[in-house]
Amino acid sequence: MAKVKTAFFCQSCGTQFSKWQGQCTACKQWNTIVEEVIQKEEKVAWKTDVSPTKKVAKPLLVHEIDSTEEIRMNTTDGELNRVLGGGLVPGSLTLLGGEPGIGKSTLLLQISLKLPYKTLYVSGEESQKQIKMRAERITTQNDNCYILTETKTQNIFRQIEAIEPDVVIIDSIQTLQTDYIESSAGSISQIKECTAELIKFAKETNTPVILIGHITKDGNIAGPKILEHMVDTVLQFEGDRNHIYRILRSLKNRFGSTAELGIYEMQGSGLREVANPSEILISHKEEELSGTAIATTMEGMRPIMIEIQALVSTAVYGTPQRSTTGYNAKRLNMILAVLEKRAGFRLGAKDVFLNITGGITVDDTAIDLAVVGAILSSNEDIPVGKDICFAGEVGLSGEIRPVNRIEQRIQEAEKLGFSTIFVSKYNKITTQDFAIQVKLVAKIEDVVSELFG
Repeated sequence: MAKVKTAFFCQSCGTQFSKWQGQCTACKQWNTIVEEVIQKEEKVAWKTDVSPTKKVAKPLLVHEIDSTEEIRMNTTDGELNRVLGGGLVPGSLTLLGGEPGIGKSTLLLQISLKLPYKTLYVSGEESQKQIKMRAERITTQNDNCYILTETKTQNIFRQIEAIEPDVVIIDSIQTLQTDYIESSAGSISQIKECTAELIKFAKETNTPVILIGHITKDGNIAGPKILEHMVDTVLQFEGDRNHIYRILRSLKNRFGSTAELGIYEMQGSGLREVANPSEILISHKEEELSGTAIATTMEGMRPIMIEIQALVSTAVYGTPQRSTTGYNAKRLNMILAVLEKRAGFRLGAKDVFLNITGGITVDDTAIDLAVVGAILSSNEDIPVGKDICFAGEVGLSGEIRPVNRIEQRIQEAEKLGFSTIFVSKYNKITTQDFAIQVKLVAKIEDVVSELFG
């Protein structure tokens, strides 16, 4: 048994100190440094048999390295496959974070019940009966999914050796603890040591491991920041608990793009994949109403049609209000200033409320033109045709600037049945055989004359 040692760790960033101090010099947070007892044995939790003939890694020239693509494991979930970059990579470690109750456990249990591989679902938060009740609600039968309720890593590895699963899911990393560290579960040292043991297991056995991580009130994954550096992929499960839609984003991915997005709908029987997000983001109404416009936005390689609603009314209390939901408030103020200065609309004494339907937040500047269309439609009380959509960025001089991937946006609008799309005159469009009418505009005045002239 090694000698007992104590060290001081910052609970915010995980920096280690030799003595206590009031402020962490790394992250500048106050009163976050706590003392933890460290006691490690010489043996390790997961150790494969090492034979004398085992090959030792040696350096290779770049052209000598095997460049064949890694075979990925299909998760049978199209949205998760897209965000991961094509599926689970053998030997990878994936960390999934999100708000409490957002559906992290439901998502992974649902996937583990669908996987055609032998899966071990380890829970440190719920009993086997509770998980069984959720599995029955999801109503998916599977003979390959094993459920284990355990928090000690040594016991988990014993079961892994007995079952030999193809995929391991841990719910959650903050509940695990190892005998080789004498501190409570969820502490900095426990999280680091348990993750290190799981990484060693994943890399040596080529088994993918998925971890669920708690998040703090600031929205960051709880525990040391080094946890996110240790894993291969970090996924964020987002959404408003009052809405039925959930968004899965990739914050870090060593095997694919971090720009991809997955959308789910929360139902009583689990999470449903939303293959066509435009169906949930565009309202279906019989009559045309003023103040609405449709924009084409991009999430990674995926074009999405969203509906923007605006309400412009006379300021009752003298000071006009500017309120936005899902859109940058500062950018709204900029667009209103451009409309007043360049297009002559007197909006300085009017309340302006802007909303992106579906409860999502969009940072794409290509929706600026649709924001202009919705605001002017509400101000003039003239509806924009429901078969018209927009894709363009608005500059400070009132010009309509080009946006990226314009042909994909046009094709998505055409596929969904729109007849006209407004784009910047300066966009380079190579394909000309679109069934949809593409209107090229250079300034805000051109848009106004086309819509309301």
